[in-house]
Amino acid sequence: MADAKPIAPIRIGGTDIHYAQGMRAGPWLFFTGHEASDFERGIAAPVAGKPGLPLDGQARYRREADYVLARLAKLIAAEGGDLRHIVRVDQYYPSALAVNPYQRARKALLKDYVPPSTSVLMEELLVVGANVDLSMLAVLPGEGREPHPARPGGVPVPQHSGFIPSLVCGDYVFVAGQMPNNEAMTALEPAAYRAPNAVWNGTDIRLQSEFIIAGRLKPALEAGGSSLANAIKAQVYLTDINDLPEFMDVWNAHFAANPCALTVVATKGLALLESKIEINIFGVRDGAKIRKEIIEHKPSQAMRLGPAAVRAGEFLCLSALYAADENGALPGAPSGLRYLGAPVQHQMRAVLDAADAIARAAGSSLANVVRAHHFVGDLNLAYPALQVWNERLAGAPIPFGVVRMPAPMPIPGCDVIVDTWVYCRGS
Repeated sequence: MADAKPIAPIRIGGTDIHYAQGMRAGPWLFFTGHEASDFERGIAAPVAGKPGLPLDGQARYRREADYVLARLAKLIAAEGGDLRHIVRVDQYYPSALAVNPYQRARKALLKDYVPPSTSVLMEELLVVGANVDLSMLAVLPGEGREPHPARPGGVPVPQHSGFIPSLVCGDYVFVAGQMPNNEAMTALEPAAYRAPNAVWNGTDIRLQSEFIIAGRLKPALEAGGSSLANAIKAQVYLTDINDLPEFMDVWNAHFAANPCALTVVATKGLALLESKIEINIFGVRDGAKIRKEIIEHKPSQAMRLGPAAVRAGEFLCLSALYAADENGALPGAPSGLRYLGAPVQHQMRAVLDAADAIARAAGSSLANVVRAHHFVGDLNLAYPALQVWNERLAGAPIPFGVVRMPAPMPIPGCDVIVDTWVYCRGS
């Protein structure tokens, strides 16, 4: 029996895909993959505007941002929450032109309280014409869960965004996406910079990764009473997926002895052109009642970059999963059936088998999934992939998001990367 309950589930466009607009799990509210859709035809009419008056009223990007944020505000309020109890937001955009209008809309709604945020560019979103895909995590008020800023020194806040870089909520510390930028967001920090004429004076990805981990993530966690050793989950975005081996070498120098769950995907671009990487992270406070527990699951070893999962209290965060073994992509459905979705469905069954086994090793199950992000190279794969969720969850609503990444995929032949959070009750 599931302990996580769907919020405002809705069937999309007459299909068999049942979308959970949110998930309530204990005191936590998860909202994943929201775009400005009416769930029937595509972009909602108030966002699309009047075809004959394209420049009437607010700009198109701003209308879209207002629409998505207003929907989420209503969903939170309906569960007894409020906007000052949001602890994390993640945004994907296909165009940088959408970012500033969205951030203005966010500030208009949230005022001086903008929780830790990560914004990256992706190739395309699931709804045709959508310009922002938004996920959000909030906590219900009460019982010592009031979020408050940690204010780490040396971790700048971009003026145009104004997000809180490090936020404490109960026993957890949430850290916004970090790049190797200087305080003015005009260039790289000197410690992360390699002069173009310094041909073998380090590499960009190593210098930037080391600086972010040691110079941004570490002080941001420590300001909230946590540490790298108590990190639970990190998401890493690389502008060049070929930098993955070098990044992992730097990452493992800090985390090999005490790893956190890890997702690494490609991005089309970041807020600073010179930045090759952005990382967000969250952790549990040192000395907290709840403890970080690394979940082992050897059968899925070749399907991920980090540990199988990390559990801390009610959160079970899996490392992102690929359908791969020690030799690469799993052999499976013939590629001649790709237009029927057979290869990606074969991959999804392998991924969800592993995810369920990992969740069960932690005392939960995939029935308690609260957040499932899918990164694909082709959005035509979204529907067959979601059908596998549908069969696995016996038609229960799915809290999903899907975005198209830039090519190539990290493992040739793997069409989807699945990043999953699961709720664990009674911790």
